[in-house]
Amino acid sequence: MATAAAISFSPSPQIRRLSASIAAPLRSISSLHFDSLRSNSSSLRNPNFRVSASSMRVGTPEKISTASFLDRRESGFLHFVKYHGLGNDFILVDNRDSAEPRVTPEQAVKLCDRNFGIGADGVIFAMPGVNGTDYTMRIFNSDGSEPEMCGNGVRCFARFIAELENLHGKQSFTVHTGAGLIIPEIQEDGKVKVDMGEPILKASDVPTKLPANKDQAVVKSDLNVDGVIWNVTCVSMGNPHCVTFGNKESQNLTVDELNLAAVGPKFEHHEMFPARTNTEFVEVFSHEHLKMRVWERGAGATLACGTGACAVVVAAVLEGRAGRSCTVDLPGGPLDIEWKEEDNHVYMTGPAEVVFYGSVAV
Repeated sequence: MATAAAISFSPSPQIRRLSASIAAPLRSISSLHFDSLRSNSSSLRNPNFRVSASSMRVGTPEKISTASFLDRRESGFLHFVKYHGLGNDFILVDNRDSAEPRVTPEQAVKLCDRNFGIGADGVIFAMPGVNGTDYTMRIFNSDGSEPEMCGNGVRCFARFIAELENLHGKQSFTVHTGAGLIIPEIQEDGKVKVDMGEPILKASDVPTKLPANKDQAVVKSDLNVDGVIWNVTCVSMGNPHCVTFGNKESQNLTVDELNLAAVGPKFEHHEMFPARTNTEFVEVFSHEHLKMRVWERGAGATLACGTGACAVVVAAVLEGRAGRSCTVDLPGGPLDIEWKEEDNHVYMTGPAEVVFYGSVAV
């Protein structure tokens, strides 16, 4: 499969994490254009992405018009914008002209491949609104599954819509998702505040097969994972979360010491979670400061999970470990989370940034 990309880099911390030999020239290049590499019969049989940088041209940002780039409609090419929210990265696709995603789940898996594709945790589609909403957001995970919602993804979605519609300043709109109505608001500083709605605590609605032990909720309940008894609280933010602050052997986690790749899948596919689950491992610094690592259902270990951070604060409040307004540190950076008593809604505030613009043959 051939790939053509027009890439505009911002000198963000993510780019500076590259090795010095690579990062220095990237910071000095305004934009890069990669010519498409024509597919031959063998590459068509092997649907991996091949990028040719043999004819690289350096230009200025003025030569790339965002509007004209996104308006392109060449047959056989998918135009996209890559965004990240604290390192949780997504391929954003303008799908406003159709209620059907422009790529299949199988194609999404290939696009998300970090070696042979663009590389991302998921593909997000900006689609026409339904039931009176302004827009619809759908997402395919890197494994092709479709989650109900994604907190970091909806912030990227909001910034993408603002770019598509040429919106400036403080803006808000309504978004239909698999988790229901979500209302993101772009702040003056560029961060996005999202009304994530009310947390779902009823065990059967999370869903979990663990028996409720506090009203209809599962709070600080025992979960046997390969012989280790973990204390877990189950929360849905439109998608299922299992939150743990420790186990019988270690009541207070040091999350950086976790072997996440080993334990995460065991939670995700545990028989107590019929729809699988996202899992958050949490360290408490203070009543207003938490740190988490996440194993996401369908994506594995990611640098950030917005719905997970929301679930963590809800769980921390239910277990008496934290207040209703917290800063949650994720591997990609902090999110501000508030679970308001007045309306029972959870509000998430954090950044969303453009990584690059590109086109890919599909």
